[in-house]
Amino acid sequence: MKRLQQFGPVVGLVLVFLLFTLLRPHQFPRAANLEIMMLQTTVVGIAALGMTAVIISGGIDLSLGSVIALSTVVVATLLNHGWNPLAAAAGGVAVGMVCGLVSGLLITRLRLAPFIVTLGLWGAWRGTAKGLANEQMIVAPTTWLNQLLTALPEERRWMLVPPGVWLLVVLAVAMGALLRYTRFGRHVFAIGSNELTARLCGVPVERQKLLVYLLGSGLAGLAGVLQFSYLTVGDPTTATGMELDIIAAVVIGGASLAGGEGTILGSLVGALIMTVVGNGCTKLEFPNWVQEIVTGGIIIAAVALDRLRHRQQP
Repeated sequence: MKRLQQFGPVVGLVLVFLLFTLLRPHQFPRAANLEIMMLQTTVVGIAALGMTAVIISGGIDLSLGSVIALSTVVVATLLNHGWNPLAAAAGGVAVGMVCGLVSGLLITRLRLAPFIVTLGLWGAWRGTAKGLANEQMIVAPTTWLNQLLTALPEERRWMLVPPGVWLLVVLAVAMGALLRYTRFGRHVFAIGSNELTARLCGVPVERQKLLVYLLGSGLAGLAGVLQFSYLTVGDPTTATGMELDIIAAVVIGGASLAGGEGTILGSLVGALIMTVVGNGCTKLEFPNWVQEIVTGGIIIAAVALDRLRHRQQP
């Protein structure tokens, strides 16, 4: 069963990819379509890196889609005020970290349930984004930020994939190392496995939880910067429902909603599965409602497998 947990998502990704390749051999496996799928995966993938740590710790964050939207609005606003593109991007990440700080403090200081806290902040951050943008899209000056998540022109084909995809790869390696080889990572797994035992062993539970939500929302802020690059505008209505895609990617990748289990590689594979399914359904000309049913079925199957795995454990 442990082998299934480790390699099941990868096998699933390969099977889904082969299925759509057989059904649409002249459209689906083309290089241009593969690049599109990588672009579509990057925003969810980066946010899923932080969500992986949150879910491993036994928490949940339903506000990340709204944080992404707020970040795009902040980046566009700062650029319109003459800020340097790097500083504007840093502002988008900083706003995400502030959102995570609020979530973490409410959860650790007031001991409120993460589901309730982040559900409330889902609406609060979305409303803040709409207020800052006066409920309209913000057009910003063109800078190098717009090139982070767009198809590569011919003169930059040597990069193989757009810069945003490389950023996802680097962050995935860093997050994987953080969770596997550091004290922080061991504490995150310990809290998710058994919070009471972790507390008795001297783990600073409240501080670690605060750091987890700070990290998760900070990465969502960075995902918002890339979403801005993809859209080229600040949009307070973007990423609606994306928090569910992010959670689904982590769960499909093998993480347990009960906490204590999960991997960065699995979450990336889960994000790719979501993208491949959506793209393949589009190539098959399925309507959106069919795509949503298929995606929902995949999520339910992943959660059911997680529950079955836990029942079989001694």
